[in-house]
Amino acid sequence: MKLKLKTLAGLGAIFAASVLISGCDKNQNSAGASSDASGPSAGQGQGMQEVAVITTRHGEIVIKFNSDVAPKHVESFKKLAGQGFYDGTIFHRVIPGFMIQGGDPNTKDLNKVSSYGTGGPGYTVPAEFSSVKHLRGIVSAARSQDPNSAGSQFFIVVKDSPWLDGQYSVFGEVISGMEVADKIVNEQRDPRDMPLARVEMTIRLEQRQL
Repeated sequence: MKLKLKTLAGLGAIFAASVLISGCDKNQNSAGASSDASGPSAGQGQGMQEVAVITTRHGEIVIKFNSDVAPKHVESFKKLAGQGFYDGTIFHRVIPGFMIQGGDPNTKDLNKVSSYGTGGPGYTVPAEFSSVKHLRGIVSAARSQDPNSAGSQFFIVVKDSPWLDGQYSVFGEVISGMEVADKIVNEQRDPRDMPLARVEMTIRLEQRQL
């Protein structure tokens, strides 16, 4: 299944059956993105909150949840993370100047490379589109052409991507570790935009002062 989107240049597509995101020129690097180490609303005092910590060989990415705009997506992500669902999965799709994508359970299996990008948790999450913009650091749910087809796969925006606004469910944002996302997005990759060297992740939930 394929969903075609209009970008600022009139190009772009997000595929979520082979949930692939390719919304801008694949040869573009992320030089145009800011070099900040956190997302749109980092630094705002918000008390103790539960966050997700994604650990990779490049370091950690910390995600703050947007339960106010996407409660079902947040609930699903937390449930899966708490079950260890994401541990051992990889970032299977990276596009410089755009995003990094992961969360497919198929990527745990080295013998299922051809199916990477098609896996999920066995259920779908209804769309929770909002006015939150897809700025650098935003975490959003990948999906197919069906707005209600999101599952476990997610992507982290490394450069502002306004053509996605209002069409994908934003459920979090990076509050620290964008330099890690930048390292991941600049990994050498194959023609499918999959890193040549596996970038595995584990995800844990913990309370942090925000």
